[in-house]
Amino acid sequence: MTAAATASPYDPRVVERVIAERRHLDGALMPILHGVQDALGWVPADAVPRIAEALNLSRAEVHGVISYYHHFRESPSKGPVLQVCRAEACRSVGGEALLAQAQAAGGCSVEPVYCLGLCAMSPAVMLQGQPHARMTPARLADLLSDVAGI
Repeated sequence: MTAAATASPYDPRVVERVIAERRHLDGALMPILHGVQDALGWVPADAVPRIAEALNLSRAEVHGVISYYHHFRESPSKGPVLQVCRAEACRSVGGEALLAQAQAAGGCSVEPVYCLGLCAMSPAVMLQGQPHARMTPARLADLLSDVAGI
């Protein structure tokens, strides 16, 4: 989630804007879903029929993509979103401890993810769409304190 600091309520105008900006792209469904989630922090069920209509797809096809990819949220997050990498490179240098620390701290929606693409600088987390590499327990505590007020 990059644009929305926390999840925003469903706004059909946002969905229409994203559709208008991206419907011309090849394979437009994924860019549209990413755009809606970036803008709102989630992909509301009420947006699915409009996206399906705009792309001449069934609602089941759109919902199938949303439910298949764990990145897409079908409900608003509870606070800032912290993604903690659980790929092997991060796990081998303390990623699991960071995940446990974040889950215990509360105040964020903690999402385990499998590879943030920062393997050379692991362990890595992503907070509100911003990557943070070479993470340590102390740095994570500071990050959570600054952003989530923990």
